[in-house]
Order: sequence, then C-alpha cells, then structure tokens
Amino acid sequence: MKRFEQERNMLKSGFSGEMESDQMKGMPQPPLEKPMESEDEVIDLPEVTGDLVTKKDVFQCIMDRRSHRNFKEDPMSLAEVSFLLYTTQGVKEVRGGGYASIRPVPSAGARHPFETYIGVTNVEGLEKGIYRYSGLKHQLIKVKTEEEIGEKMTIGARGQKFVGEAPVTFIWTVIPYRGEWRYDQRSHKPMLLDAGHLCHGLYLSAEALNLGTCAIAAYEQKLMDEIVGVDGEEEFVVYMSPVGKV
Repeated sequence: MKRFEQERNMLKSGFSGEMESDQMKGMPQPPLEKPMESEDEVIDLPEVTGDLVTKKDVFQCIMDRRSHRNFKEDPMSLAEVSFLLYTTQGVKEVRGGGYASIRPVPSAGARHPFETYIGVTNVEGLEKGIYRYSGLKHQLIKVKTEEEIGEKMTIGARGQKFVGEAPVTFIWTVIPYRGEWRYDQRSHKPMLLDAGHLCHGLYLSAEALNLGTCAIAAYEQKLMDEIVGVDGEEEFVVYMSPVGKV
C-alpha cells in the first residue's frame, strides 16, 4: 500500500551500490561507550558468575520465555541486576586496539550502538533513580536520584503501570553515529535489528533467574529522553523493558 511505502522500504536491504562511510574516509571512530566524567559517582557491581542461575536447562528457558506485566513487590538484588546487565551488554573483549567490543549479544560490525540505562525503584543497595551502565568497566554511573522515578517512567511509557511497578526498568538509548560511522545511510535498519537481539538476550537472562520482563516500544519519546537525560538527537531512547520477580 502506498501510504506505507516509505516505512516498508526501511525493512528492505539497503546494501547495494557504492557506499563511502566515515570509516572509509579515515574519520576517527566514535568511542565504544560514553566516557565517564571525573565527577561521576560510580558504583561497582558484583562479579557475574553462573551461581545465580536457577534454571540451567537452556531449552526450558527458551520454551518458557514470555512477556510478563505483573511483578511481585519483592526487591531485586544488586547481584541480579549485575547479572542482567553483564549478560546483555557487558564487554567480554575489546579487539583491534579499541576498534570493536565483543559482547554477549550480536551487533552489526560489532558497533553495539546502545547505552543501557536503568530506572530503579526497588533494588537492594541502590537509591531510586536513573543509572547508566558501563560495559567496559562493569560499573553503574549514577545519573540522578529521584523518589518519583517510577511514576515518571509510567507516564513516559504512555500509562503502562507495570513499568513504574517493576523493581528495575532497562532503558536502551541509541547513539546512531556508532553505526553510521561504519555503514553510513545503511546503518539504521541493522541498529534496530540489534535492539531486538539485545532485548531478547534480556528475556533469556531473566528467565534463567526466574525473573520476568516485557519489551516496550510504545513510549513518549521526548519525555523518556528527558528522564534519562539525553539530547534526543545524537542519543535517544529506542527501547525499554521492565524486570521483576514473577
């Protein structure tokens, strides 16, 4: 149908014809993740091992995967949050003298164009607020503390109450230039595909801990960008997923 033509074309492969990306031009690549500032308050996360895994049958994790919108009031532990962060965006290896990061989920050209923020309402050892994850250092950077963060995230998620009721909500932003640097105008479809890989990784990791999550693509863009403190142009929210005990 003609009214969907532009949107449908984005779903098609754009990898035909010539391309001259900034990488091909010899332009410096963007950093693998947002740098920390000297004044940032940093929180070390517990080391991640398989000890927390309660459901060790991979087949059962895959078959039991579903979206959960109802969570218990129980808090999550910092160790559980640490596990979910590392198994989705932790950096296992840096290659090529800082060219690429290898993580638990795939990404086109190993660009991994996302930053992981978490909105915390009920996690042991963390104040309510917004935090950013460093996959390179496996640390949290405190963005802001805010007592009403749950209510604000619910409004930002267009009234989906379970977002504010979950102990922690994963909020992924995209920094488009990380992909554009390598793939130019062909980069945007792969980046959205990568977001799906990332969130599905969270689903399976949550399932392994007997936790639940639910992917969210319906949210108020401007409001969610403001909540996590990004500019909405060079970095903006692209996906969300609250997590809790079920």
